Amino acid sequence: MLIGRAGETRILLNAAEREQSQLIAVYGRFRVGKTVFVREAFQGHFTFQHTGANQENRKTQLHLFYQSLLDAGLPSEQAEPQSWIEAFGLLESIIQNSTEKKKVIFIDELSWMDTPKSDFIPALAYFWNAWASARKDVIMILCSSATQWMINKVIHNTGGLYNRLTAKIHLAPFTLSQCRAYCEARHFALSDLQILELYMVLGGIPHYWEQLQIGFSVPQNIDHLFFQKDAPLKAEYDHLFASIFRNPAPYEKIIMSLAGQKNGMSRDELLAQTGLTGSGTVTRYLEELESCEFIRAYRGFGKKSKDSLFQLIDPFVLFYHHFIANHPKAPNDWASQMNTPAMDTWTGLAFEQVCLLHTEQIRIALGIQGVVTDLSSFTCKADPEKGTIGSQIDLVLQRADHVINILEMRYSQGLYTISEKLDESLRHKRSDFRLVTRTRDAIHITVATPYGLTQNSYAGNVQSVITAEALFRDAN
Repeated sequence: MLIGRAGETRILLNAAEREQSQLIAVYGRFRVGKTVFVREAFQGHFTFQHTGANQENRKTQLHLFYQSLLDAGLPSEQAEPQSWIEAFGLLESIIQNSTEKKKVIFIDELSWMDTPKSDFIPALAYFWNAWASARKDVIMILCSSATQWMINKVIHNTGGLYNRLTAKIHLAPFTLSQCRAYCEARHFALSDLQILELYMVLGGIPHYWEQLQIGFSVPQNIDHLFFQKDAPLKAEYDHLFASIFRNPAPYEKIIMSLAGQKNGMSRDELLAQTGLTGSGTVTRYLEELESCEFIRAYRGFGKKSKDSLFQLIDPFVLFYHHFIANHPKAPNDWASQMNTPAMDTWTGLAFEQVCLLHTEQIRIALGIQGVVTDLSSFTCKADPEKGTIGSQIDLVLQRADHVINILEMRYSQGLYTISEKLDESLRHKRSDFRLVTRTRDAIHITVATPYGLTQNSYAGNVQSVITAEALFRDAN
């Protein structure tokens, strides 16, 4: 049963109804549910399906493809192909012999098949251009977790596959709203706050939510997933990067550096801290991590894109680095972390990440979904001569209606109380922002906190409040 993928399913099935052959790319982060999505959409009815093998050479990839051809009905006396041109020629015979009205071809983990000097992509392009596209009954779905590879080699291909795709589907992680729908479908009795707490740990990755146990509390489920013997996600981190990148070490170095920096780092800072060489190479690493939705690139207010900072944005990876990575005495249970400084630090960061992953819901809550809005951050140092105190604002929404929202994100399991100290800090941030940017727009202080604010004398200085209810809205 597909949950939360109505729009994507509609694209896939509408393409299947057309009178011309269809070439469709499905891409997205590892574990986001691409394979399940395609299989469920077509109810497992494929003329041919194959999955590439990780870290295998050209000869092995061809052999495994041949085995899939045999499973699809290729006569056993047919010789094994020695090249991808021959392999796709055999696929042609499978399609020609099929009596199905629509011949659905599903090739998963495509990037693993593109081994060095294999000529896999040219052979795929030749198969499509010279044969399949001339028919009216072929639906070919190409899928991979190597998102940047899919973008470069398939979606933005400049060779034989240029402009050949008839549809492309980016399968994004679930939003809070989609996670709630998933929990309801699985009959999990979880409140919105409990779903929010789990999202702060798991993000919106369906595979991780599938591991939850019905009847367990949130702490019990976190123990089950990470801290008990043979916990299903204990070794997930290492498998995660090894499954996407052929050489995961430099990517993990970047992630490790970003995990220790709340506000992100510049490319030059990453070069210095990681010891990686080659500015262009590091740029490619960052682009790939961003396309896989592990990090985000964001600008400071008024800065150019070349001055971007990079920030870890994946909740699961943040959780791993805070409580498991490089912790020889990792806790045996989640309860032992309650009310510790490490827990307080993590909950603040994790809630900020949830907010940054739901900026569209924030815009809807502010009533500005139809207003052109630029998202950025803001940082300034203390400067007595300029009159600045020194401020860090993680999210700034600059609106075309001449209003700027500066967002303060605070996690709480009840009503959040703005203290005199925080009120002073928020006023300093607004003052610093106006002094440095010299904006004439109205500046609204916005606080995001799950249950809203205690109505004290300082709450009136906040122009708008974003609650968990707002973050759970469906943005579609």
